[in-house]
Amino acid sequence: MTYRAETRNMALFCDFENIALGVRDANYAQFDIAKVIERLLLKGNIVVKKAYCDWARYKEFKSPMHEASFELIEIPHVRQSGKNSADIRMVVDALDLCYTKEHVDTFVIISGDSDFSPLVSKLRENNKIVIGVGVKNSTSDLLIANCDEFIYYDDLVRRQPPRKKAGGREVSRKPARGLTAKAAKPTGDKKQEAWDLIVETYEALVEERGEGEKIWGSMIKQTLKRRKPGFSESYYGFRSFGQLLEEAEAHGILELEREEKSGGFIIKSCHVT
Repeated sequence: MTYRAETRNMALFCDFENIALGVRDANYAQFDIAKVIERLLLKGNIVVKKAYCDWARYKEFKSPMHEASFELIEIPHVRQSGKNSADIRMVVDALDLCYTKEHVDTFVIISGDSDFSPLVSKLRENNKIVIGVGVKNSTSDLLIANCDEFIYYDDLVRRQPPRKKAGGREVSRKPARGLTAKAAKPTGDKKQEAWDLIVETYEALVEERGEGEKIWGSMIKQTLKRRKPGFSESYYGFRSFGQLLEEAEAHGILELEREEKSGGFIIKSCHVT
């Protein structure tokens, strides 16, 4: 199996005022773009990030959006044109990218505005996958219906309970805590931290792709590298990622199956209590 061939290249277009107001009206804490990014990185690489807003009115969000590597497009608020000026600029930029960057196969529209429905239809007409992200109570049904997939921000901020896995046992994660960044961790603690990351990523991929989908070891590593670019198994005391998986199996954390043709690992289930 060549997992890389299935990895999407995504472009994110964020109608920031729309999503921020939707989050506020739903009485959630301040909009957190990191939760959106974390979910999308399960699907593939993010190669473009653009957010449109009158940033003078949302100054407190500029820093976290910069930290998430978004290009902030300034759309001054003009009474006569209203919010539609941001919509128009976002549509123009998305279509320009659609026609000029063939490697971008997935477009993510972060908004609940029905005005983007024609854009979604045009992108799909050009063989692009379109994912929407918005708040449930403030998102147009028309926009939801037009997208290939729609992710509710509500689900990203709602804590998920531990779920039963194929092996019939609950998965719970216990990250190592109580150590400062400067403190040297014992090897055992580092290994446990690595296994916690594996379990967390496996659980997220199963939820994203479905119980019937095979979860390969290479898929776990590529997803980890997208979500945590600095990840290296050697830091946690392993010579290779395969050794990390094998030791996790030896400790009863994973159940592995080796694929004879490729020699790669398939993760059958997690068993952490």
